[in-house]
Amino acid sequence: MKRLLYAFLMLSFGAVAQQKLYTSDRLLITTLSENSFVHTSFLQTDDFGKVPCNGLIVRDGNEVAVFDTPTDDPSSQELIRWVQDVLKCKIVAIVPTHFHNDCLGGLAAFHVVGIPSIANEKTIELVTQHQMIVPQKGFSGKLNLQVGAKEVQLRFFGEGHTRDNVVAYFPNEQILFGGCLIKEIGASQGFLGDANVGAWSTTVAAIQSAFPMLKHVVPGHGAAGDARLLEYTRQLFLQP
Repeated sequence: MKRLLYAFLMLSFGAVAQQKLYTSDRLLITTLSENSFVHTSFLQTDDFGKVPCNGLIVRDGNEVAVFDTPTDDPSSQELIRWVQDVLKCKIVAIVPTHFHNDCLGGLAAFHVVGIPSIANEKTIELVTQHQMIVPQKGFSGKLNLQVGAKEVQLRFFGEGHTRDNVVAYFPNEQILFGGCLIKEIGASQGFLGDANVGAWSTTVAAIQSAFPMLKHVVPGHGAAGDARLLEYTRQLFLQP
């Protein structure tokens, strides 16, 4: 019955990705697909003002995984409560996709309630150097993360926005969470303080080759879209 209702809503209203499921001063959660949700929180910056920051929630059965924390602990606490109270799901992992605050600023809130964290070993190295909250488990290169009966692929394709940036691919719904490695259409190059600009396009090209059939692509900031976000990002960082 739930699947029939969802299909009816898809036909009736089209862009389900725009459906707001939760809104507060700190946190916005919207539907991306039947089993995936974008969470958006906010980071106050000196150079870019108040910046909306995206993460992704994917679900199978009664389990979810979260990719990137909201930007602080109170926002993360709201997300955890929403998953538990509304989705009625257990969070099996929180995965920061790189070492900046917009990816793991709320990591402590997940640790307090016993949610395990997983990150690239390079991320763990960098957060340790910067004396930030450290993810609990590391992986090198790639890892298949079990969520219910499905898998999410975590992959490091190369440097770009940072030396440690990874992406998450949910094959069941052909969704890529690109994090800050991927730009929304029309975006500028943004913050480059920890970037490898020379490698960025090559890294994105490798993602395009690995995942040629994407339906949804979620950037770290701005609007989700499709595979065109990858080509836009690749072109944005092409070296003259």
